[in-house]
Amino acid sequence: MHARNHWGGSFDVNHGEEEKSWNTEWDRAALQSQQQDRSLDETQQGWLLGPPQTKKKDKYVDLGCIVCSRKAFKWTLISILSAFIVIAVPIIIAKSLPKHTRRPPPPDNYTVALRKALLFFNAQKSGNLPKNNGISWRGNSGLNDGKEEMDLKGWLVGGYYDAGDNTKFHFPMAFSMTMLSWSLIEYSHKYQSIGEYDHIRDLIKWGTDYLLLTFNSSATKIDKIYCQVGGSLNGSIATPDDHYCWMRPEDMDYKRPVQTAYAGPDLAGEMAAALAAASIVFRDNGAYSRKLIKGAQTVFAFARDGSKRRSYSRGNPYIQPYYNSSGYYDEYMWGAAWLYYATGNVSYISLATNPGLSKNSKALYDIPTNRALSWDNKLPAAMLLLTRYRIFLSPGYPYEDMLHMYHNVTALTMCSYLKEFHYFNWTQGGMIQLNLGKPNPLQYVANAAFLANLFADYLNATGVPGWNCNSRFFSSEYLRNFATSQVDYILGKNPMNMSYVVGYDKKFPRHVHHRGASIPHNNIKYSCTGGWKWRDSQNPNPNNITGAMVGGPDRFDHFRDVRTNSNYTEPTLAGNAGLIAALASLTRSGGHGIDKNTIFSAVPPLYPKSPPPAAPWRP
Repeated sequence: MHARNHWGGSFDVNHGEEEKSWNTEWDRAALQSQQQDRSLDETQQGWLLGPPQTKKKDKYVDLGCIVCSRKAFKWTLISILSAFIVIAVPIIIAKSLPKHTRRPPPPDNYTVALRKALLFFNAQKSGNLPKNNGISWRGNSGLNDGKEEMDLKGWLVGGYYDAGDNTKFHFPMAFSMTMLSWSLIEYSHKYQSIGEYDHIRDLIKWGTDYLLLTFNSSATKIDKIYCQVGGSLNGSIATPDDHYCWMRPEDMDYKRPVQTAYAGPDLAGEMAAALAAASIVFRDNGAYSRKLIKGAQTVFAFARDGSKRRSYSRGNPYIQPYYNSSGYYDEYMWGAAWLYYATGNVSYISLATNPGLSKNSKALYDIPTNRALSWDNKLPAAMLLLTRYRIFLSPGYPYEDMLHMYHNVTALTMCSYLKEFHYFNWTQGGMIQLNLGKPNPLQYVANAAFLANLFADYLNATGVPGWNCNSRFFSSEYLRNFATSQVDYILGKNPMNMSYVVGYDKKFPRHVHHRGASIPHNNIKYSCTGGWKWRDSQNPNPNNITGAMVGGPDRFDHFRDVRTNSNYTEPTLAGNAGLIAALASLTRSGGHGIDKNTIFSAVPPLYPKSPPPAAPWRP
């Protein structure tokens, strides 16, 4: 039994609905508050982070060896295609278009003449000619030269015939090789540009190979030099020889005597210069260059032998009337300068600057003939060559005093070439008379043109605008104008309106005093006197000896194109060598300026080297 509830109602308390109602009201308020808070958080997040993004799943491309994203693959393809359009398409279009290569500018007149002048040496070759000699009317000749000299292993086959006869004069031949080498050393870039570099090297080597046969080049000391092959006795009558007979060199059947010099510092000095200069040309062929240097040293030692100091031509009737030497101290200076450049041996530069040489050669004297370079007088060339040493290397003591004097004399020589000073006579047509009005003037003119333009190039290479003649200053253009005027005279700007170089321009000598050029190349051998009809013919030569510079006009600018007058119409090796050097200096087809450094390749440092650093200090 249950107790009674005094308070009314049942003792059972019903909490379910009340609790449910209370909890519902309470939870709804809390939920509303939470929803407001959540809504506020999402808004704030939106302000900071933006709207929520749905992350997409990357897609990939399987290429077999690699797997890459589809997006990267797409952009890679686009890049390759763009590169193809930008790079490959223009190349394909350019390749498909017809090519219009720009032609090089035509060669100037000096280049045209230079190419022809070189061919003269091809026409003068003796011995077994190469197939590419390029002169159709020339063949093998002189194959028995020197055969009777039993001590000659290769006899005396080769070399060059000197002029219109068939004689090989070794003195002017050596000078010609020196001049060709000098022009190539100074202007090698020009010869390369006009495509004649290999040609002139072949010509030089043809000459130096032969010069090495004329003495025992394998020895260190010699007692003789073979100085001439062929020739004639002056005034000989009815004796078959190179002057009496008029025969092609291929048909020679008469005796060709060999001349031997047991003394001759002039000949030996020039041969040393030729071999030494050529050794610089062939410095890329070490064995041959060393062979040339050895030969040059051997033959120069012969020149310096005190017991052999007399001219090679003295008392020799085969030489003296034709290539008589007036002295040998100029060859001492000339040969020593080239040997110094070739070897770097200071004994040679000491000799070249020895005051005794200038005294005995009269190099410092004001003598007109000393200022004209020729096969006989090397003074102006030797002093210019040594002036080059002073200009570019400034060696100082103990050479400076003499080099300074040589420089002054060289400057005065250049002054003497200017018409303003009236040092030399000039023809009315504009030719300087360096040989004082004697025959065969053009070889002297060409040599002077070369020296003048070369000196101007030396000045320009050092940034010097000119030089002084006493108190007057002249720009280097005066020298260029002189050189240009003289070479232009040779090429046709003269009162005769005639080019004195065969084959250049339309009007040139047609009756050149030259046996091979005047006799037809018709497989008929004409005898010693049978060729006289071609010598005396009034018809032009059947063979043009292209590039030959003839002797030239007289002092009145008159020229006679007559075969029998050698003073006008005979060419020479020495003359053409000077012409080639002058043309190479003047041509602009192959660039400008000189090669300053090649000639000094063997010259040692002029000043002592810096001492080595001290050893590190150790405590």
